[in-house]
Amino acid sequence: MAIPTSAARLCRLAGRTVTSLAVWQRRAVSLPARRCYMSTSTSNNAQFRLDERTAHSSLDLFKKDTGVIYRMLGLDPSHVQDNPERFRDWAVVFGDEKISNGRHYWEVTVKKSQEFRLGVAESLMSREDCVGTNSSSWVFGYAQRKWFAMTNNKIVPVTLVGKPARVGILLDFEEGFLGLVDIEKPRIIHTIRVQFKAPLCPAFGLWDGELLTHSGLEEPEGLK
Repeated sequence: MAIPTSAARLCRLAGRTVTSLAVWQRRAVSLPARRCYMSTSTSNNAQFRLDERTAHSSLDLFKKDTGVIYRMLGLDPSHVQDNPERFRDWAVVFGDEKISNGRHYWEVTVKKSQEFRLGVAESLMSREDCVGTNSSSWVFGYAQRKWFAMTNNKIVPVTLVGKPARVGILLDFEEGFLGLVDIEKPRIIHTIRVQFKAPLCPAFGLWDGELLTHSGLEEPEGLK
């Protein structure tokens, strides 16, 4: 059962530009059909880097674009390249891989952040939205020392003792599920069920600290 936590509270203004206060009055944005900079994954073990062309101006990439750091002040949006792939209102970045089928697994080191979101989103998702607030993205988040699953602005608490240093994400496109994985057991802690239709990108939201991604990994044995 979803809890009545406000999505606006969890997507704090710290991850937005000053000019974004009317973001909830969404405007349709048409992304160009020509998006050839991403490859399309049709096999297991998707390997990706973070795509700077999608990164909000408060996010810096490091370690050959596998990690992301949140900067409270960030860059002036006018100082970053203007393109329709970039998130202008929310501190979000996509991976540079489009996934259209198969079963894929990656991990994220989260120990240096206290507020973040991890999951997937349709590659053509509106750049005016935050991941988890629409029907085109599915994420697991951590904020106020609690885990939750979120899509289409609906938040469901996830029972997880403490905060591990690193977690796994398991995606099965055909079976229609996204799982948050305890890599120590290993076991699936929580699953989001959905019928995926459009190509997906790994998606990340970050409001403090840093995240480090680890892709191209074999799925741990025993996960269902």
